[in-house]
Amino acid sequence: MSKTAFIGAGSMAEAIFSGMISRGGVDPSTIYTSNRTNTARLDELQEQYGVTGCQSLEKLLTGADIVVLTVKPKDVLTVLSAARPYITEEMMVISVAAGVDIASLEGIISKKVSIIRAMPNTSAAVGKSATAIAANKQTKEKNLADAIALFKAIGTVSLVEESQLDAVTGLSGSGPAYIYYLVEAMEKSAEAIGLDTDTAKQLIIQTLIGAAEMVNQSSKTAYQLRKEVTSPGGTTEAGLKVLAAHQVQEAFVNCIQEAAMQSKRMGQQISEEIEVSLLKK
Repeated sequence: MSKTAFIGAGSMAEAIFSGMISRGGVDPSTIYTSNRTNTARLDELQEQYGVTGCQSLEKLLTGADIVVLTVKPKDVLTVLSAARPYITEEMMVISVAAGVDIASLEGIISKKVSIIRAMPNTSAAVGKSATAIAANKQTKEKNLADAIALFKAIGTVSLVEESQLDAVTGLSGSGPAYIYYLVEAMEKSAEAIGLDTDTAKQLIIQTLIGAAEMVNQSSKTAYQLRKEVTSPGGTTEAGLKVLAAHQVQEAFVNCIQEAAMQSKRMGQQISEEIEVSLLKK
C-alpha cells in the first residue's frame, strides 16, 4: 500500500488529502503530514481525517512513495534541504509552491527524482480545483498517472509545459478571486435594487452555476452564448452597454495578464535566491 507524505499541514495540504480520502477512496492510514511546530494542528487533522501527523521528517518520509510539498515558496529551500537526506530516487516529489521552478527543486534535492509542479486553486477545498501540472524528465508514465489521480480527487487536471504555469497561475490559480470580486459587485447591486441578502445570494449562486454549466456542456463559444441572451433593446443589452462603456472586459484581460506577469516575476526572484543559496554551500 503506497504512502503519501505531505510536507506542510496547511489548508492546501488538507484540501488535497481530504479529497484523496473522500473522493479518491484512499485509505487515510497511508497519508502522513507534518509541520514544524504546531502539534495541535497535527492532532486536529489526525482526529478529523485519520491521517498520521509527524514532526520528524525521517518518520514522515521513510517509506514514502509520493512526497507532496505544500509549504510557502519562501520556505522551500530550508524545508527541502532538511528533507533531502530522506528523499530517494524511487520517490515522486510534487510541489504546489507557486513560482519555484523544477530546476530549483532539482538543484535542492540533487538526486534523479521524479518531480512534478502543480498549480491548483483554493476551490480544491470543495473538490472543484482547476489544477495544471508539469513534470520533469525523470517522471515516468506511472508517476504522471499517480499525480493525475491525486489531483483528480480535488477537481480537474490539465497537463501543461512548465513555461505555461505562470499563465495558469494568472488565469485559474488566482481565478477564484476574480469570480468572488464579481459576486461582491452583484451583491452590492442586489442591495441597491432592493433584494434581500438571502434571496440575492441564492439567485447569484444559481446564476453562476447555470452559466458555468452552459459553457461546459454547450459546443457554442461564450461569445455566442452571450449574444443569444442579448435581445436588441432589452435589459441584458442595457446592462452590457454599461460594462462596455467602463471597459470591463479589457480590465479583466489586463488583470489576468498582470497576475501572470507577477507570477513570473515572483518565480524568477525565488529561483535566483535559491540558486545563490545553493552556490554558497
